[in-house]
Amino acid sequence: MQNSPKQEILYANFNQDNSNNVKQIQAMFCVGTDSGFRAIFQRDLKGGIGIVEMLYRTNILALVGGGVQPKYPDNKVMIWDDHQVKCIAELSFRGVIKNVKLRQDRIVVVQDTKIYVYNFTDLKLLDQIETYVNLRGIVSISTSSDLFVLATLGQKVGQVLVHRSVQPPVPALLIQAHSSPVSYLALDSKGSKLATASEKGTVIRIYSVLDGKMLQDVRRGTDYATITSITFDQDVNWVACASDSGTIHIFRVSDETNNQQVQNPSSMFKMLGPIIPILKSQWSFSQFRIQDTRCKLAFINQDTTFIVISQEGNFYKATMQKN
Repeated sequence: MQNSPKQEILYANFNQDNSNNVKQIQAMFCVGTDSGFRAIFQRDLKGGIGIVEMLYRTNILALVGGGVQPKYPDNKVMIWDDHQVKCIAELSFRGVIKNVKLRQDRIVVVQDTKIYVYNFTDLKLLDQIETYVNLRGIVSISTSSDLFVLATLGQKVGQVLVHRSVQPPVPALLIQAHSSPVSYLALDSKGSKLATASEKGTVIRIYSVLDGKMLQDVRRGTDYATITSITFDQDVNWVACASDSGTIHIFRVSDETNNQQVQNPSSMFKMLGPIIPILKSQWSFSQFRIQDTRCKLAFINQDTTFIVISQEGNFYKATMQKN
């Protein structure tokens, strides 16, 4: 399925359980399903929206203005109730909003160097987190667990900060994930594992959120690329990434609790890894190429089926063979 080239897509993403995808096409937002990409509903707001975040499968969305003729200011988060067809709340800030994340009990708002965490029910400010310069709005939160976990940039190059809302409170976990700036990160839905990529885009690293230990280092390729999406499947058996190179890579994820050995391909010369580090790399279990360069990924239904939506206006659904 492809949109008309006259309709600029400003934003594309999935809801928290990957059951719906949301697109902002000029002055209209559309919500579709993962099955056949059938549109559930669309709303013409007579103005541009730069960010659309849907709360699971509900009628509640967070909207931020964007585009040439924005509907709302780019420094306000508007909480939209599509049942009432109106905004029911708003949060205002001094600077431009880079990203918004929702879950049943939290609203997370990202700006250039700070993240704000609010209680959803009364909009009470719960936390403020200082970060490294975050122009991409890099943040990820747990969505299927009662435990709230948030991962974002630390305050130094290559650092990742992980906050876990546990009782009694524990200090935030600081991980030196890369030597160059982090360009993308993603938690699994329960907030147990974290995948990161740097601006080089050649490797994806997977860490334990509990202690910050690196569990895997998998290689997307040798050429530099900008990672546009990373996602885990529901059971954390797989992790997939997309980049501006137009290739989707899927990797098996190690199960450290059972000492499960992953079966990602590796070089036949991996014994030379201590001398030539690239030779000990794990490569993708499966991959395929698309024509798009700005994509978002999500696993759906079975852990081997996933979909891709792109800001170029295309939709893909693929099933990979385990063996």
